Amino acid sequence: MPALLLTIFIDTVGFGIVLPLLPYFAEQFGATPLMVTLLATIYSFAQFIFAPIWGRLSDRLGRRPIILFTLGGLVIGYVALTLANSLVLLFLARAFTGAMAANMGVVSAYITDITTIDDRARWMGRIGAAHGLGFIVGPAIGGLFAGYDPANLNLQLPFIIAAVLSAAAFALALFSVRETVSMETRDQAARHQRSPFRVFSEAIRLPQLALLLLLLTMTPFVFSAVETTFVMWSERVLGWGPWRNGQIYTFMGLVAAATQWFLVGRLTKRFGERRLIRAGAVFIGAGVFILPFMAGPAGLCVAFGLIVFGVSINNPSINSLISRYASPTERGSLLGVSSSCSALARITGPAWGGFAFGAFGRDWPFLSGAVVMAIMLVFALRLKPPAPPDVDRGR
Repeated sequence: MPALLLTIFIDTVGFGIVLPLLPYFAEQFGATPLMVTLLATIYSFAQFIFAPIWGRLSDRLGRRPIILFTLGGLVIGYVALTLANSLVLLFLARAFTGAMAANMGVVSAYITDITTIDDRARWMGRIGAAHGLGFIVGPAIGGLFAGYDPANLNLQLPFIIAAVLSAAAFALALFSVRETVSMETRDQAARHQRSPFRVFSEAIRLPQLALLLLLLTMTPFVFSAVETTFVMWSERVLGWGPWRNGQIYTFMGLVAAATQWFLVGRLTKRFGERRLIRAGAVFIGAGVFILPFMAGPAGLCVAFGLIVFGVSINNPSINSLISRYASPTERGSLLGVSSSCSALARITGPAWGGFAFGAFGRDWPFLSGAVVMAIMLVFALRLKPPAPPDVDRGR
């Protein structure tokens, strides 16, 4: 498990290096603000398509080959970004990278394979912490090597560093990540496995599982809307630039990493996943509601602290409960479907945030998020204790 966490951290550092620099790179090819936004959308869309595919293949072929294949694909994707010399090639490289990065369902299935029910939320939280730390370190490295002069940025070097880091993650996984799916389970999956669409269609027929999948989409919907519009809000309201906004995003990464590494396991054992999901909705709702009324860094840190803490206890808890509905032969498929639901929320969330910002006013991406969280709390109150875990359902 430590090797898997380190692999995810290294790979996320590479992703974090590239993410803040893509708008500058795209503008070199004459991209409009809409085109820059679509670069994020096409990445999430590729994840939406490929997450259930990788999950299904991991049930049939094993987790290890899919993890290695996607990590190797990320190396190719970052190299392609480095070599892109047109907007079309940039979009193609970004879509390919998104497809290769759609492996969180496989990673979640891997964790489900090797953990007990009591430890599952804790380790899923630690996977989230590895991501959070990567998002702290990555943008700092990208900014350092890209340079400080916006008119004279070196964008090739950070992309090359991202490719090298992904290659290091691939090498680490190659020697340290072991297979967790037995040959017998793989054979059963090959004989009886259903398509991702059928897994999804039968999952939503189970009221509690359908409710969990719905809850899983609501948190990233709100958070992605806030995340993508906050920079525009802070520029207009506070006159902030990249440096100040970068400090807020670093603070968010620290809160996420600390919460998911140190607190999720303890809180889950004490309160259980259902209570944490409800509490998460309350914290996120409170944070997004007070955010537009904050006038300085301290107040914004309070607002974002509440939001990120809520997100950090929500996601591992929901995924832990979803994993209990998956049979051993379809863990990858079901968790791939759940990752696809999250990706869909990350597509629609920014779209709603941008629309609300322009149509209703700059505060409405946040205030509407509070409404969504109130609805999520009502739905979360309907969660019942999970059925006996790891049973073969739906057949």
